[in-house]
Amino acid sequence: MSLDKLMLILVCVLAALGASFWVATMLLAALQVPYGWLALLPTALVGYIAWRVIQERVTNKEDDYYDGIDH
Repeated sequence: MSLDKLMLILVCVLAALGASFWVATMLLAALQVPYGWLALLPTALVGYIAWRVIQERVTNKEDDYYDGIDH
């Protein structure tokens, strides 16, 4: 992966994190919820992304290239 794609992904992830943090702050302030719950949204987002990455790595048949090779 080239450096420019990596930086683009990093910038997009940070922008999404900032936007979700801002939306969660506004929502929780409007509902008068304790700020401890504020960490729930970014944590859930990171957990969902990690779950999707792991699921893709486990179920992707193209990654199983070396499984059929006799050593």
